[in-house]
Amino acid sequence: MARKCFFSFHYQPDNWRVSKIRNIGAIEGNQAAEDNDWETVTGGGDKKIKEWIDQQMQGRTCTVILAGSKTANRKWINYEIVESWNKGKGVLVIYIHNITDRFDKQSSKGSNPLYYVTHGTTKKRLSTIAKSYDPPYTTSKGVYNHIAKNIDSWIEEAIQIRKDNP
Repeated sequence: MARKCFFSFHYQPDNWRVSKIRNIGAIEGNQAAEDNDWETVTGGGDKKIKEWIDQQMQGRTCTVILAGSKTANRKWINYEIVESWNKGKGVLVIYIHNITDRFDKQSSKGSNPLYYVTHGTTKKRLSTIAKSYDPPYTTSKGVYNHIAKNIDSWIEEAIQIRKDNP
């Protein structure tokens, strides 16, 4: 059975890469806002953005942060991580820098987004509790295949890690 996941990512540079991952089929993902819809959401300010994110997270069991070169420590990425964790969802990072974009280009690896968020009760960096995965391949096809083969077990593990770390 496919898990319902929320995808967190930096839209502008990584939406093409993310669309490839969403097509894997082991997971049911939230629908990304189209450019015009996103302009409407962001035009409503922080309150509207939070409402949109919160609505997208409803019914999800896990948040998958698809990390590109500039994903870490962004305001809304951090918000999505904190909200996911606080609502009891599994959280994990998958690096997607070696997946090609629409111009068939890869990017550089960014920092771990979980490093910038702390676990509420222990104050440890969430990167020491939740896991991140950097596929050990340099070709886009190799990375895609590795993610496709493992994402379902990574999600299940993330959900269990969250249950074990209230």
